[in-house]
Amino acid sequence: MSKLIHSPSLATANGWRNYRLLDTGAGMKMERWGDVTLVRPDPQVIWPQKRAVWTNWDGYYHRSERGGGKWEFRKKLPESWHLDYEPLGLRFRISPTSFKHTGLFPEQAVNWEWSSKLVKKARAAGREISVLNLFGYTGGATCAAAKAGATVCHVDAADGMVKWCRENAELSGLGDAPIRFIVDDCLKFVRREIRRGRHYDAIIMDPPTYGRGSGGEMWKLDQNLWELLSECGKVLSDDPLFFLINAYTARLSPTVVTNLLADLMEPHGGTVTGGEVGLPVEADDKVLPCGVYGRWEK
Repeated sequence: MSKLIHSPSLATANGWRNYRLLDTGAGMKMERWGDVTLVRPDPQVIWPQKRAVWTNWDGYYHRSERGGGKWEFRKKLPESWHLDYEPLGLRFRISPTSFKHTGLFPEQAVNWEWSSKLVKKARAAGREISVLNLFGYTGGATCAAAKAGATVCHVDAADGMVKWCRENAELSGLGDAPIRFIVDDCLKFVRREIRRGRHYDAIIMDPPTYGRGSGGEMWKLDQNLWELLSECGKVLSDDPLFFLINAYTARLSPTVVTNLLADLMEPHGGTVTGGEVGLPVEADDKVLPCGVYGRWEK
């Protein structure tokens, strides 16, 4: 039976050298991405802006009342540039997208560190580790696991995100690493892996609140998450290493995620923990919450 620890913790990403969360307030955050300063909306920032109006920025994303928004740039920026996460030897392509994202969630470095440590420990003991990364986006977790020595299967329904992951792998010196890049609906892919008899020692997932698969399949978190988790349980090896769920939706609390993992992983024993991931704010020592996580490990 899995040991469930009911003490949610805050995991803060403090390892960045060339990413900085400079300030927050009034629904916005100001960040430094290498040499570029961007201001973007953030729904968690409901506290007031205490300091003077921000003026020293290169790009500002203006939210539209009709939904979406657009960037305003004060100078011509490169189409993309690179950002290093030095503690793990990773490099990522950064590019402001039309939907305000940059192609990287820097708070996830805390989960990369956690999973990398477990993979490295297993590899040092002579064990081969296979990792399945579902809803893998541009592949931060994929690159971290591969860098640690795992074989990784990266799955996302968006072809552009999978191509971006492949580029990040190349930038991180993982061009020849054993990574499978799959464009597919995650639930359908897992079910095919079950039929093929494939198994994985670790699973990472970052499910959206809503989404569509590569064939237009509708995904709703509250209706489909347990269904997906149940299928994932069938592709786990007999001696799994870890299971990580990360989520940005307000519909999931750390307790909900840990309860789900405790039920799923009960046959394997181990320990389940959960909490929030966050980024330190330089201006006033706040921490910006950036989602919840649940972790199971043997």
